Amino acid sequence: MKGLMLAMLSFILSLGQAYALNPGDNAPDFSLMDQHQAIQTLSDYRGQWVVVYFYPKNDTPGCTTEACSFRDNINGIIAKQATVFGVSVDSVESHKNFAKTHRLPFSLLSDSDGKVAASYNSLFNLGIMKFARRNSFIIDPNGQIAKVYKGVDPQTHVAEVLRDLQVLQEANKTVF
Repeated sequence: MKGLMLAMLSFILSLGQAYALNPGDNAPDFSLMDQHQAIQTLSDYRGQWVVVYFYPKNDTPGCTTEACSFRDNINGIIAKQATVFGVSVDSVESHKNFAKTHRLPFSLLSDSDGKVAASYNSLFNLGIMKFARRNSFIIDPNGQIAKVYKGVDPQTHVAEVLRDLQVLQEANKTVF
């Protein structure tokens, strides 16, 4: 029985890898409600750099560290003319409380059914329980994936994002 379970898990994980997004792929569009009950649609941000970070759950240690790091570095992100969206399967109300408690100045998007996370190959679904994987994506002004981060370290991730935004923007400034 254990062997069958491991084989099934391996098969499921391999399916997820087959649909992984890579730099140059079009970013899957989405429309999700944020903590202010405003709908945020990715395609509305064409012409801008966007950072979409998926995280498992509000008010958990790693997720709080990562969110607060984005908060503490928001001026650097804005200076790079980028927008940040945090996405989890938590409710709008949960996002509202999390954002208020930690004074988060960016949108937290509620993907309660997990469809957006799944389209970014960032959903961990156990049937009765699902949550977003800690993955992030930089999306360029043309709506294409510019950088993929899998299983990020919440303590160092934002520094990576800032560094990579700088490199990507310098490399593409003649294109955009």
